[in-house]
Order: sequence, then C-alpha cells, then structure tokens
Amino acid sequence: MNTSSLVQKVWNFCHTLRDDGVGYGDYLEQLTYLLFLKMAHEYAQEPYNRDTHIPAGYDWAALRSKTGEPLEAHYLATLHTLGNGPGMLGAIFFKAQNKIQDPAKLSRLVQMIDAESWVGMDADTKGDLYEGLLQKNAEDTKSGAGQYFTPRALIQAMVECVRPEPMKTIADPACGTGGFFLGAYNWLTRPGNNLDKKQKEFLRHKAFQGNEIVPNTRRMCLMNLFLHNIGERTANLQWNAPML
Repeated sequence: MNTSSLVQKVWNFCHTLRDDGVGYGDYLEQLTYLLFLKMAHEYAQEPYNRDTHIPAGYDWAALRSKTGEPLEAHYLATLHTLGNGPGMLGAIFFKAQNKIQDPAKLSRLVQMIDAESWVGMDADTKGDLYEGLLQKNAEDTKSGAGQYFTPRALIQAMVECVRPEPMKTIADPACGTGGFFLGAYNWLTRPGNNLDKKQKEFLRHKAFQGNEIVPNTRRMCLMNLFLHNIGERTANLQWNAPML
C-alpha cells in the first residue's frame, strides 16, 4: 500500500470515530498510542530483537488477541500500567486515557493497525503518514492542528549545514515531535561515520535536550526517540529526553 492510500485509509477511519464523538485531536492521540505499541512489538521480533521493556501481557500481542468489551477493559489496564511505569515508557503514557467509547470501533482500529507492517516502511513513508493526516485535518477544518512542523527535507538541509559532531550536546527549545533530533541522529550515524562505544553511549543517552509545551506533541517526540532506540530503556539509566 502506498503512502497516499494509507493516509486515505486512516483518515476514513478518522471520520468514523469523529461521527462517534471522537474529535481529531483525540483520534490522533489514540492512534499514536496504538501505533507505538504495534511498532514496539515489531521491533521486538526478528531481525531487530529489541528488548522494549513493555511488560508481558500489556503489549500489542495481548491487545490484538481480544475484541469487544474485553479489549476495551484490557486497553484501559494497559494505558494505566504503562503510565505508572518508570522512565521513558512512563512518560509516554503518563495520564493516557482511552477516548474511544465504542469497543467495536476500538476493535476495528486495532485490526486496521495490525494489518500493516509499520516498521517495514521507510522513514519517509511513516513521516508522510503523519504529515498527510495533518494536511487532511487542515483541509477539513481550515484550522489544522494548530501547530507548524518543519519539513523533513529542510531539517536534513539544516543538519547538513550545521554538521553536528560526536560528544556534543544538541538542544532544541521547541522540539515538536523530535524531527531535528532524528535528523541529527541520522547525520551522526550515517554510513562511513563510525562512532566508538563511548560516542554511541553519549549519543543515545546524553546528546539530546529540548522542550515542548504541548503535551501530545511532547508524547509523540518521546515515542519517536524510543522507537529509534534513543534515550532511557531501564530505570537505572539517566534520561535526557525533552522535558516540559
């Protein structure tokens, strides 16, 4: 499925949820929770084999095995359990709530997300999905999401001009969903730029600092960093992800 078809498919389901009283902002929030869990599940499989530290029984496999009211109850328990956890996972799901009141619609959304291989998409496709939803919302409401996001091509050009160096702190005072962080990360880990162990540890745990005042956008930034294996995975590691 190409990007435009995927955007249209997700947007059509958005209309279904809105007809049920779920607004765009709430829909995008719920979509990001579920997409994050699905992508984390994919990263835990071959060939990545990452330990995401998502507790067994509160992961994507547990959600997709249920439908109807049992799914709704388990989804609530999952959000509560992850939101009370330590480190970055706890920050991502802090005060997360289920806004989808119809268990049947939640089941359909889980099935739709489960049918796609999200990690297998390239970065442009995943980015185009989110930007496509923002554009659809802007066309639909004439107001958009109330925020502006720097195009990824411009981020890449700026990063190439700045040329970040290993062992240097990178700060973004209005980090949004983390586009500049990921652009800098990709620059520093580009083919031919071989980092030693100390440089890799610094890049993963200490390089990025930022601020974002919009809670849901901050949450998406943390999801982006987590899925790119940047930041804290366990409670005994220092976490330097963007803070409010």
